[in-house]
Amino acid sequence: MKFLSSCLFAAAALSSVCAAPVTTQELADMAAKGYRLLDLEEGAAPVWKTEEEKLDLLRNKVHFFDVTEVYDPSEEATCNSIACMSVHLSCCTVPAPSHSSQVTPILKTLSTSNMQSYLSILTSYNNRYYTSSTGKAASQWIFDTITQLAADRDDITVTKFNHSWQQFSVVAHIPGKSSGALTVLGAHEDSINLNSPSSGRAPGADDDGSGTVNLIEIFRALVAADFQPSTPVEFHWYSGEEAGLLGSQDIAKSYKSKGTSIKAFLELDMTAYFAPGSKEVIALEADYIDSGLTSFLKQLVDAYSTLDWAMDTACGYACSDHASWYKQGYTTGMLYEAITGDDNPNIHGSGDLTSVKGFSWSHSLEFAKVALAYVYELSI
Repeated sequence: MKFLSSCLFAAAALSSVCAAPVTTQELADMAAKGYRLLDLEEGAAPVWKTEEEKLDLLRNKVHFFDVTEVYDPSEEATCNSIACMSVHLSCCTVPAPSHSSQVTPILKTLSTSNMQSYLSILTSYNNRYYTSSTGKAASQWIFDTITQLAADRDDITVTKFNHSWQQFSVVAHIPGKSSGALTVLGAHEDSINLNSPSSGRAPGADDDGSGTVNLIEIFRALVAADFQPSTPVEFHWYSGEEAGLLGSQDIAKSYKSKGTSIKAFLELDMTAYFAPGSKEVIALEADYIDSGLTSFLKQLVDAYSTLDWAMDTACGYACSDHASWYKQGYTTGMLYEAITGDDNPNIHGSGDLTSVKGFSWSHSLEFAKVALAYVYELSI
């Protein structure tokens, strides 16, 4: 999901911001009535919205965290916002890429044909909306596919991370030779048709079918290469990103609550399109990211991709799943298909298809290369 917020609409929406923290009783009562608690802006208290009002925000390109399931009444209301988080400093000095002789042969096994096959199945579902039966079926297909790919590795675990809605998230864990901080690679599995979310056609080929199949193919290639990291690695496929970063918030908060140490988190949300006539690049997100990790990603692009990197404009508040991890204080980064404005204009409806002019498998392959190198270089 990627778009810039409408400032005027956001200002109107924020006029109903609550001045006091939400109590446990209010949270239970309002949720029971079908209201959703949304965090719309840094430093502002969350606000209750109906489902239709929430959809109106999405249609007007306003980003938000839907915090209904993760809100903690014991915290100050505004401490669910970025402003109340721990200060984000660069996590560490990341060594320059140094495993080219091991990484390059694996990159050569990445297959666009495999990714096309995976995406053909994902886009065959009417939609992958987080509350729909087809959304749940899509997550089951991802789970089954990853489980099959890992069938010969007894050390790899593939689990369902269940939420309070139908569609679950999928987590694949590759243990390290020793304990240590996780290296995490994520994408969102859901799709949305903003005109009719539950029943409307939403193939989501690019948003985020492209990132989803990148992760599947990277996982396949690493398993086939008998990848044995020094520190553990996880692949995450998130439910409910399009409805307010629901799945990634649920998981990120759970990991933070358990004290899980994470070396870095990287999101792939849309990797297959660039506007015809525009310069083909790997764009690096500019906000809610770690500067040290972003510098490392630039080095990875230089070392392993045929494309140049370029810094994107700020993607805005709660624009994708990396913001959920940043919100919990973790080191985050995100690769994006193009500089904003040269990205895919066909998302969030029935037209997000591989057949649109500008959709490119060779382009998406470059993102898979960099993301695979990220996993290998950080965990070996």
